[in-house]
Amino acid sequence: MGLDLGLEQAGIKAAAYVEIDKDAVSTIEQNRPNIPVLSKSIQAVTGEELKLVSGLRGSSIDLLAGGPPCQSFSVFGQRKGIQDLRGQMIFEFVRLADELKPHVFLMENVRGLLSTPVVAKKDFDPREMDLWVKEKGSLLNLLFEKFNDIGYRVDCFVVNAANYGAPQIRERILLIGNRHGLFEPFPEPMYSNRSKDGLPPFKTLREVIGDGFIDPCPEVMNFSERKLRYLAMVPPGGNWRSLPEDIQKESMGKSWYLKGGRSAYWRKLSFDFPSPTVVTMPNHAGTSMCRPSELRAISVGEAAAIQEFPNDWIFSGNTSSKFRQIGNAVPVRLGRVAGEVIMRLLDRIASEESPNKSLSKSQIIHIRPHVRTRTFYKAGTAYAGNHCYYSEAKPARDGIQLKLFEQSESNYHLPASR
Repeated sequence: MGLDLGLEQAGIKAAAYVEIDKDAVSTIEQNRPNIPVLSKSIQAVTGEELKLVSGLRGSSIDLLAGGPPCQSFSVFGQRKGIQDLRGQMIFEFVRLADELKPHVFLMENVRGLLSTPVVAKKDFDPREMDLWVKEKGSLLNLLFEKFNDIGYRVDCFVVNAANYGAPQIRERILLIGNRHGLFEPFPEPMYSNRSKDGLPPFKTLREVIGDGFIDPCPEVMNFSERKLRYLAMVPPGGNWRSLPEDIQKESMGKSWYLKGGRSAYWRKLSFDFPSPTVVTMPNHAGTSMCRPSELRAISVGEAAAIQEFPNDWIFSGNTSSKFRQIGNAVPVRLGRVAGEVIMRLLDRIASEESPNKSLSKSQIIHIRPHVRTRTFYKAGTAYAGNHCYYSEAKPARDGIQLKLFEQSESNYHLPASR
């Protein structure tokens, strides 16, 4: 409901919800009792049914919004893409867009979708499949094509919630489509950790759960005694690399010898920076979110505050379910910024603005998504967190990259028959 709350703040009123998780359904019913909820799989929902329960039968629909399950595309998962049943839900979103024909749609997902192939390499059989299906990003290209086929131009914005004032580093992609051939830009960053940008500094963890924070839901999924022993040696803002080398090896086991940063292992948060991405299991070794001033994982109330849920928001279910709902949510603030973009689009549509036929049908726009607040390594060199993550040659404007996709075989890497 983080996305929904943000859209509400932008002035968009929900007419109906679809949700299969019973605890999430209960959360919706407790907080928005007057809005109907279809409590079943999206695969069993039709556009006609949604029009009926929402009272919009015979009316035009302004917006279809949602976030199909992202676990199949996450860089932290097995990335099975549409080989995973959950990954196929993105095409259910396309189906509903075709049946409902909203003026605008908003589809949110993880950045991993940018590089996910239609078919994972291990499942690829060159005797049975076209080569394009194994290429990185081919799934997103296919999604563009399917939206184009039903009359929508699509803009894919790769953004980070911290750039818009959220107290959290959370990178997401937002697909905003409309069937009127219009383009509405997503705002450039409003906050920054680079002095040259001349913007307010990123919001920090201290500003949301520091001194004076009254926790509305202090439930905790805490660390085991073994994990607490290691975390006790880590300073605020540190992780497994802060431990003596012998303790690193002892605590990490075989993972110590692997490549990659594994920065969330034995991670203790810092009040002086934005929070890292809120996760569904903050007490796991590899996704550790230990509070800076106490030797414990963050609470349900603290996680919700970082996501900027209202203080009086009620989450249903047990502690694990509450964390799942919060960790899977879109930051409320990001939903609001996206909602403001959509409201501008809807205003232009209402004014019957003519489409710009020269615009490409699909594009990917990176708006400084790779935010680094602390030291990071690139090509073997350490940089301060306020150093521009991108090379000077790539962006057209500082921190912004643009990639266009024309509907052609050469750029989409689709066979001619498609």
